[in-house]
Order: sequence, then structure tokens, then C-alpha cells
Amino acid sequence: MKLKKITLPEQEIPRRWYNIQADMPNPLNPPLNPSTGKPISPEDLAPIFPLNLIEQEVSTEQYIEIPEEVLEKLLFYRPTPLKRAYNLEKYLGTPAKIYYKDESVSPAGSHKPNTAIAQAYYNKVFGIKKLTTETGAGQWGSALAFACSQFGLECKVYMVRVSYEQKPYRRLMMQAWGGNCIPSPSRETNFGRKILASDPNCPGSLGIAISEAIEEAVEAEDTRYSLGSVLNHVMLHQTIIGLETQKQFAAINEYPDIVIGCVGGGSNFAGLAFPFVRDKIYGKDLRIIGVEPTACPTLTRGQFAYDFGDTAAMTPLLAMHTLGHKFLPPSIHAGGLRYHGISPLVSQLLRDGLLEAEAYDQLKTYEAGVTWARTEGGIPAPETCHAIAASINEALKAKEEAKEKIIVFNYSGHGLLDLPGYASYFEGKLTDFVLPEEGLEKSLAEIKGYPPVK
Repeated sequence: MKLKKITLPEQEIPRRWYNIQADMPNPLNPPLNPSTGKPISPEDLAPIFPLNLIEQEVSTEQYIEIPEEVLEKLLFYRPTPLKRAYNLEKYLGTPAKIYYKDESVSPAGSHKPNTAIAQAYYNKVFGIKKLTTETGAGQWGSALAFACSQFGLECKVYMVRVSYEQKPYRRLMMQAWGGNCIPSPSRETNFGRKILASDPNCPGSLGIAISEAIEEAVEAEDTRYSLGSVLNHVMLHQTIIGLETQKQFAAINEYPDIVIGCVGGGSNFAGLAFPFVRDKIYGKDLRIIGVEPTACPTLTRGQFAYDFGDTAAMTPLLAMHTLGHKFLPPSIHAGGLRYHGISPLVSQLLRDGLLEAEAYDQLKTYEAGVTWARTEGGIPAPETCHAIAASINEALKAKEEAKEKIIVFNYSGHGLLDLPGYASYFEGKLTDFVLPEEGLEKSLAEIKGYPPVK
């Protein structure tokens, strides 16, 4: 019998997160205070995040211990299985071996609880009572609502309006876990009211939702903001994915040639990739590919520059690949990949040549998702379909080259609550959208004059 799943016993769950900052060939450009143009201090971030997470954000320690209370909650679903896609391999006629790390088995159906649990814990022990956040497709919002329910915190989620309307069951998940989910832009914040005054039908964006969540967080002493991607401590928490994957490959005496993940802000990609990036830094020969939509091509066409993480320009300036903080993405169904910026860590590693980036059209990714469903059985999230499309492409290249390559990708979430997108695909209502150069230039013009990066 073929080995379909490689599992780890609970006692082998990684007990430390891996911090890529310890091994990067070039350090990050520091976040800047937009008022002074100088590097920010921990005190500048204190109204937004608890100090224990700020310490992780700036840490350069190679490994950071995972608290027992966090491990206890992670064991609800971790370690997650590493699976082999035999049926897809056969369908493609490829000599490649295709593996996938199945993060869809979490209570929220995605990789997001890996950091939501950690962030809820650190806020709880710091004395925080309420967390605010944003969400695109709803994966992050539902994960944080779940995590807050485990630690007795109140949770309020600003959900990008187009996704709020497209994905009603995500908000019902949040409600089931006690979270309060509202569409963004909303009338509950000054910035939301300002956006609606100029455009009552605004579909929203992650940048707008972040601005609303931060605005509410800074107004109350017992409230902090929680982010599901982009920041260093989020990437740190997600590395449990790649650390487990490395143990699982070691158990079968194999190692990947190609590591793939979809990229919105960077969390699921970094979670799988960063432990393998460490290996690459120290001489291992492999390719690591981040995949994004052509409609929001931050890595492939964005500019590496200082920019705000939100539309209202409330965050520090981050050195990252960006499309401009006022970029309003088209209403594609992969809502989790509709962000204007990318993690500074992912951005710097791309600059250093340790990562590759590719962009795929919406129809191509849905085609890949349907192929996956009809071969491997699972229905993937639209975001995950991007990683599947790239994996299929690499497997077909291996077929052309007659080479047995080992491919692994992050199956970052299931699509059982994303079926309206599949319905639109089957009905021929979806179209491809490639960001026009004129629109890109207009959006990037907003960041001209910001401090230069190294």
C-alpha cells in the first residue's frame, strides 16, 4: 500500500518557532515613524500591540520557545498531515512527486489559527480584554474569533465589504465563536465614514479595514489590534508549518526540490517556506516560489519601497513590496490575496534572490482548483488554488524534462465556504483581470517622496 499521509505524533510537535531574522544575509530596513522619518521605538507601537508581541517583532533570536498554553491549543489540530497527491500525479502523467501540507484541518479551516492562538494568548497575559482586526476572505477573522473564544477575549472583525457579501458563512463562523463581524468600510469609525461619504458603494479593501480596526484599538486602553499576516511575529508563529514539514520529509528520507505557497500578505507562504529558506541560505539547492494573482501583483510588479500598511496611513512606514497603500484591488474571489503590500521579511528575501515570485490569472487558478477536486477530492480555497496552479505547472515542467522532482506546497485552507466563487466559475461569470500599467503607476505615485530604502 502506498503511503498517503505522513503524520507526526503529538509529542513531536515543534516546541520552538524559527526566526528567519537570525539568518538573513541582509537585515530588514527598520520601520519608520512617518512623522519623523526615524526608526520607530517599541513605545510607538505600544498603543497598537502588547509589548510581549513587540519584543517578538524586533527579535533576532534564532528560535523562540512556544508557551505551553499555546501548544495546548495548537494540539487541537496539530501536527497537521503531510500528504501525497498520487491521483493528481497520475492525471498529469508526471514523474514529479507532489506533496502538500494540509492546514485545512484546523477548526477555522486554514493555517490562520497558528498565529491567532499565539496572539490571543500574549494579549491575554498582557491584560488585554478585546482585540480588533480586519479580514479579507474571512479566514483570519474566523481564526481570531476562535482563538479569542479559547482565551476569553472579546473580538471585533472589520471584514472587507465585497467579501462580507460574497462569503456570508465566514461571518457566521465568527458569530458562532462569539466574534462581532461588520462590513468595511463601516459607519463605526471616522475613517470608515469618510470613505463612505466619498463612495457609498465602496467594495472595501484590506487597507481600509486595517485602518478601521487600528482606529478603534488605539481609542481604548484595554483593546489592541491583531494582524493575521505581514508582520514579523506573524511569520514567526507560522513557521511551525515548515518545521513540521521538515520532520515529516526526514521521516521518509526525502527532501523537496520546490517549495510553493500562495502569497497575500505572506503568512502561509512564510510559514512553510522560511525553515527551507534557512536551508537554502546554508547551501541547500532548492527553489522557493510565492504565487499571487495577476489582479494584485505585489511581488511581481510592485515597488520595493517604504509605504504604509493601511489606507489611512496610521501604521509605521514599512519597507516592502507594495502597490501603494491607496490601491483598491478588483473584486476577485481570492479575497485573502487582495492586499497592497507584502511582508517585509518576504520582500527582503525576494530581493536577496532566495525566493521567486509568479502571478496567475483567476481562471487558471479555478481551473487548477477544479482539477484538484476531481483528482484529490478536496475543494480548495481560491487562495490555495494559486499554489495548486503553480504546483501543476512545475509538475508538467518535470514531465517535459523527464525529471523526478519533489514538489511540496501549502494547502492553506479548504474552500467549502467559498462555493459561490466556484458557482461563478462554472456559470462562466468569472473573468481574468490583469492590473493595467496606468492603474499601477497611479497607485505607486502616492508613495513618491517617502524615505528611500537601502
